[in-house]
Amino acid sequence: MKFDMALSGELEGIRDQAEAYEAMGVDGVFTFEGQRDVFFPLVAAADHTGLDLYTNVAIALPRSPMHLAYQSFDLHRLSGGKFALGLGSQIKPHITKRYSAVWDRPVAQMRELMAATKAIFACWQDGERLDFRGDYYTFTLSTPIFEPGPLEWGAPPIWAGALGPKMTQMTAETADGILIHPFCSEHFLRTKTKPAVEAGLAAAGRTGDDFTFGVGVIVGLYDDDADEAQRLAVEQRCRSNLGFYGSTPAYRVVLDAHGWGGLQDELNLLTKQGRWAEIGDVWDADMVHTLSVQGTPTEAATEILRRFGALADRIHLSLHGAPQPLVAELFANLKG
Repeated sequence: MKFDMALSGELEGIRDQAEAYEAMGVDGVFTFEGQRDVFFPLVAAADHTGLDLYTNVAIALPRSPMHLAYQSFDLHRLSGGKFALGLGSQIKPHITKRYSAVWDRPVAQMRELMAATKAIFACWQDGERLDFRGDYYTFTLSTPIFEPGPLEWGAPPIWAGALGPKMTQMTAETADGILIHPFCSEHFLRTKTKPAVEAGLAAAGRTGDDFTFGVGVIVGLYDDDADEAQRLAVEQRCRSNLGFYGSTPAYRVVLDAHGWGGLQDELNLLTKQGRWAEIGDVWDADMVHTLSVQGTPTEAATEILRRFGALADRIHLSLHGAPQPLVAELFANLKG
């Protein structure tokens, strides 16, 4: 199992951040679509470390597969074959109102986008004629002067973010791996995600041997000698993070798996009313424990491995505001 951390903050500090993670024993770093471009930070990490790199996730539907292919080949070459293209559909309001792009049938769109990107990869890597014709994308022109040429490591893998059953099964049929959002639980993975992945692999005539199962985990860390106030502050950060994610209708499937679906309506209403300070208060202690991991670095590492050790190939950690010494201690326990 591999353990990964997010690259975040100002671009000027990305190189130092990546090097610090590598020194801690982190296996890979990833980026997400937030306040900055999802690809740019990976350039610094690729040029100065030997870490695995991936987007988690690049919002796919507003982008052309041709753009994604160029960016992927460049990062795969720069990193020495350590890049994976992580893609996600996002939700309709962002696609239509934030990106001014088409939202039609997201599962079908994502399936075709990944197939189109792989067709471009095959053209550049294996010399196959580019002749992709679909409902959303058509690619029939690729001249040698615009082709980057084959990579010695082969084309980069494509991973996709998924939570719902249809997107999850399609991902297992089409992609090289799956990235599960950190708003999840061991129970959800075992009862919903794994069966959908197995169905998708079977439908495509594949085994899980060449399929990467990546799981996100929300983690709150505190010192061994932390007092009650410090522990409650860490818990509150986790609660607020869970409230932010839980307010999104697309993530209701996780709550439904536990019989907590009604909370999504409550959280969504609070955000629409601008009552953001209250979204962490809807959770009881069992819910917070189920949907996140909290404790000292030793306790958190033990719990992460207990819950996900038999499920995941990679774990991407969401550590909000944890001091670097605690993060280093966590990874020492995870790797040890």
